Amino acid sequence: MFPYRDDNPTLATPAVTLLLIGVNVLFWVFVQGMGTEPNLSRSVCELGLIPGEFLGLLPEGYTLPISRTSVCVITGERSWFTPLSSMFLHGGWFHLIGNMWFLWVFGNNVEDSMGHFRYLFFYLFCGLAAATAQTWVNPSSAIPMVGASGAISGVMGAYVVLYPKVRVHMLVILGIFITRIVVPAYLMLGYWFLLQLVGGGLASGAEGGVAFWAHAGGFVAGAVLISVFRNPELVAKHRALARTVDTLGYRER
Repeated sequence: MFPYRDDNPTLATPAVTLLLIGVNVLFWVFVQGMGTEPNLSRSVCELGLIPGEFLGLLPEGYTLPISRTSVCVITGERSWFTPLSSMFLHGGWFHLIGNMWFLWVFGNNVEDSMGHFRYLFFYLFCGLAAATAQTWVNPSSAIPMVGASGAISGVMGAYVVLYPKVRVHMLVILGIFITRIVVPAYLMLGYWFLLQLVGGGLASGAEGGVAFWAHAGGFVAGAVLISVFRNPELVAKHRALARTVDTLGYRER
């Protein structure tokens, strides 16, 4: 299932959401060479979060294959910035596009609820919380962690708290069969969160793949932190706008 839009109006231009999308794209183009080697492997090795290296649990000189032609060598130097830099890296085109699409669908309304500057700090805090969750589950891992999905999961956690009944339009793809459905946000995001928990449980101890616990940790962080970061006045204005739009029948049924 893939969400392609929601029935949720916005008060203002989501400037920070657009900025974050732009920064991620710039990292992909100029730092990661749009997925070409050796840029991709070097960026993942040097700027990705490697839990075991960050915590000093991996021996100096430990090597990890990143691609068929590249390896990542643990130097013993703890890069304090990698929990932050890893949030702007991606492993491929689909990884980048999928993350940015989710950020656009859900980020604009969360930004609406707290204003631009609060939203930026909220996003970064959620990303750090996601990295912490994945690191806590497997602290000695040598697998680099990259992607904006932990922070975006926090945005989704905030969204479901703020707008649980908003209609989300989704594409359902089953082989060659494609259809559209409309479900409330709590159902779509609740199902997504359940998948992360199940995936995390099944993948525990695995040496690669999706960082399910980063997703789950970011989601929980967003659901909790929204009570601190949201601006009650903006939330009230947004709900008033939503009621007006719905009453006037501007939403697509």
